[in-house]
Amino acid sequence: MFNKKLIKNFDFGILILITLLTCFGLVGISVAMRSPVEGTEEGLMDIIGNFDMYHVRLHLLWFAAGLVGMLIVASIDYHILVDLSPYMYWAVIGMLIYVSVRGHVAGNARSWIDLGGFFAQPSEFAKIALIMTMAKVMAKKKDEGEGFLRIKDLFPVFLQLAIPMALIIDQPDFGTAMVFIAIVFGMLFAAGISYKILLGAAGAAVAAVPVVWDLLLSDVQRNRILVFLNPGMDPLGTGYHVVQSMIAIGSGRLYGKGILTDNTLSQLNFVPAKHTDFIFSVTVEALGFVGGAIIIVLYLLLILRTIYLAYRAKDTLGSLIIVGVVSMIIFHVFENIGMTMGLMPVTGIPLPFMSYGGSSMLTNMFAYGLVLNVAMRRQKIRF
Repeated sequence: MFNKKLIKNFDFGILILITLLTCFGLVGISVAMRSPVEGTEEGLMDIIGNFDMYHVRLHLLWFAAGLVGMLIVASIDYHILVDLSPYMYWAVIGMLIYVSVRGHVAGNARSWIDLGGFFAQPSEFAKIALIMTMAKVMAKKKDEGEGFLRIKDLFPVFLQLAIPMALIIDQPDFGTAMVFIAIVFGMLFAAGISYKILLGAAGAAVAAVPVVWDLLLSDVQRNRILVFLNPGMDPLGTGYHVVQSMIAIGSGRLYGKGILTDNTLSQLNFVPAKHTDFIFSVTVEALGFVGGAIIIVLYLLLILRTIYLAYRAKDTLGSLIIVGVVSMIIFHVFENIGMTMGLMPVTGIPLPFMSYGGSSMLTNMFAYGLVLNVAMRRQKIRF
């Protein structure tokens, strides 16, 4: 199952980038969860005592668990994992159905399973199952020389996409549903979809906007889009989150306020979902433009390295798996950072490796376990 010689092809650069991003996340979470100063603190230890380390420790725990899972996933040949993907897919569908009936409600969405104090989000794990299932279908189609040249070629793909998407939209979690679309279209592009079909799909998507707006989007989601188009439209209501996030980012200036600065916007709870969806705002307020730029560069390096590994994969299946992962990461990073700066509508999807959340961390670590899996087997091992 695992040959020790594969370690020669282990991409430590990917692991280093992920670890650095997680460290920035730990900084952001520690700042976000620090209690405001009450005026009775006398020394450095008193100030440090205001940090709530509970979420920091949990984030570190999820990273450690994810690292173990990543290495396990990387050790099993990805062809074996893909053969098991149909079972994974339907297991996830079963969990999504359970969530729709008896799931835990948080943030106006029924997206969680209560595991006795811990909450799992099946829609996160569904991303992995979708990537592997789609890679299997698309690789077979491409290797047979047929490709995706006709509309009917897309039916198996869209059918397997539609089932989990419908269940996720019903929660409702439109942001995660958009991630699924990004994954599939990224993989279709790599699989050689006809440009005519791609343009036709884009046209159909535009034509479907009125239907989606009227039938699928909730009032909250519609308001978020309207506020995205005009952030000042409702600065004390729906637009409050975006406005406060932009103020926090701008207040960090060049070098930030520092992690020990008292009574920042994040500490005073002006920034919403400060340790999850808006972790970038909190981190940039503390570390400034320089810190934010470093984070963006780290994500860019991770994305470029992942794309390079997709190019170097030894077969179509491996390449498509990596493309699915990098499509997911690109959408998450672009959407999350964009929404904190008012450049994208607020959807509530987390920032990979930085946002607090066990389901998100484990999903991203497992996903990069697949990337490392393919990369380790990209060429014959020389003894």
